[in-house]
Amino acid sequence: MSPRNRDLLVLTKKESMKPGELEHEVELLVDLLYHVEQMDAFCTANELIDLNRYKIIQKPHLIKQALREKKLKPFVFISNNN
Repeated sequence: MSPRNRDLLVLTKKESMKPGELEHEVELLVDLLYHVEQMDAFCTANELIDLNRYKIIQKPHLIKQALREKKLKPFVFISNNN
């Protein structure tokens, strides 16, 4: 999906906006989402809980490796650190 081709619902507190102001806000959101949705940021913000081995995996390269496997293992969960 192209970073410029996405559906966003933008809610504002302002009742009226200038014509270019909304487009500017959407461009800023798209740029922000581009950086946040990358795999490195995802692996930094999440961890794997492996109940088979009773381990919590927090290293980004190990999380990437587990997510790229074609067949997912049962009882391995992705947990957000927030």
